Amino acid sequence: MGFESILFPGAAFDGRPSEAAADYLEDLHLNEIIAAVVEGHEPYDLAAFYRLPLRTEDEVVYRHELLRDLQGAGLRGHVETFAAAMRRVREEIALAGKLHNRYQKAIWFLDAVVDYCQAVRALARAIPAASPRSRGMVAFGSYLRAYAASEQFSQLDARSHDLRDSLRDVAYQVQIRGSRVSVRAYEPEPDYSREIEEAFARFRQGDVKDYGVTFPSYPEMNHVEAEVLERVAKLQPDLFASLEAFAVGRQDFVDGTLVRFDREVQFYLAYMAFIRRLEGAGLAFCLPDMRLDGKGVLAEGSYDLALAQSLAKTGGKVVPNDVRLEGDERILVISGPNQGGKTTFARTFGQLHHLGRLGLPVPGRRAHLLLCDEIYTIFARSEQVEDQRGRLQDELLRLKAILDAATDRSILILNETFASTTLEDARLLGKAALEHVIRKDMLCVYVTFVDELSTLGEATVSMVGTVDPDDPTVRTYEILRRPADGLAYAMAVARKRGVTYEMLKRRLER
Repeated sequence: MGFESILFPGAAFDGRPSEAAADYLEDLHLNEIIAAVVEGHEPYDLAAFYRLPLRTEDEVVYRHELLRDLQGAGLRGHVETFAAAMRRVREEIALAGKLHNRYQKAIWFLDAVVDYCQAVRALARAIPAASPRSRGMVAFGSYLRAYAASEQFSQLDARSHDLRDSLRDVAYQVQIRGSRVSVRAYEPEPDYSREIEEAFARFRQGDVKDYGVTFPSYPEMNHVEAEVLERVAKLQPDLFASLEAFAVGRQDFVDGTLVRFDREVQFYLAYMAFIRRLEGAGLAFCLPDMRLDGKGVLAEGSYDLALAQSLAKTGGKVVPNDVRLEGDERILVISGPNQGGKTTFARTFGQLHHLGRLGLPVPGRRAHLLLCDEIYTIFARSEQVEDQRGRLQDELLRLKAILDAATDRSILILNETFASTTLEDARLLGKAALEHVIRKDMLCVYVTFVDELSTLGEATVSMVGTVDPDDPTVRTYEILRRPADGLAYAMAVARKRGVTYEMLKRRLER
């Protein structure tokens, strides 16, 4: 019974997000993604799990194994059934604590115990039948079987079922005369309603209207129901005394490890439910190969997950892009027209690595990613009146702090950094920043209007946002590896509008 966690091999959740996480989770729209994933799962408080990255390749593989086990509808269905039963148990316990009638409180508590025991036994049978292969599910299955076979659980299970069966066998009669209600022991009597139905059945022609009355069922009893129950208890004093005694010393009957499993497994179920909706819209996901060593990065058909889930609601089209860094390549310099998808591409790069180091499927057909130690971002921020620093100073100070703290396994994403200054200053500052990145051997994405930064050396790769060749004003949102040429877009638009130097000169000569 050495199981600890379904999320972490050999240890329960005990970490905290880094200080840098607050910035990159917001800049990369990961907070939006997390909010969409955990929607409907609020009681489990899952958001913290999606903000805490893993540190080792084995931790990532541990989660990949779990996800492969849960991809099969069989095991996942049994786990979801168990989770639904545990929710019902919590609701019954909570309701028992709110009720006023002592016998009703005891009955709801008994129902919670019975439902819990049934859920435990059902899952203990289902897991080995599903033949899981992940270390986490195999270990949990062993723990669950041992727990279900333990003397403590077996006694709880047997006693709760005996009590419920005895309560089901309780029969009594209620006699109502005017405003007087009396309760007495049950004495067999003829069922006249059945005799009447049988007598008139021969005259029935087709379907008839049902005049039966369905009484509403409310958790809290009214005073008449409470008095009836009190009198029934007096008819069966030993049984109801045992019912009340059953709860004594059993308030914490739910096993703590099962509570932790029930919460932690929702991390997988919630994310899988989230991506199933997007897969239904034709979007691909894959389990990435995460490596601590090597700086090669590959992502085929990747896309911004926050944008994708927003477009899926309106039927919009998602444009996937490929990402590739190989050999000595470390820096992607992204240029191209405004509103052409450059920032979206940069966010995608960061999202891939954050989701990948959570051990989760990432957007795309295939991915090889760095299991980085940190993600740093500098995106444009609105200047605050109370802040005496301007945007440029703020960016320089933030960049200095990041470069001091970063390692060769860190990732830096710069979006239009130094755009608030002159072209020449942006070129000098950008060049100095990227040279520092190169010396640190970090991975970096830099969205910039300074094309020359893509030609600093073998470490830099130029990627350009493209436009429709027949109409340069139309963005394709494809980001391709090719040399930067900022003038191409300006000339194309000028030619389309008939305002190039040659065109204007010919018009003026007429």
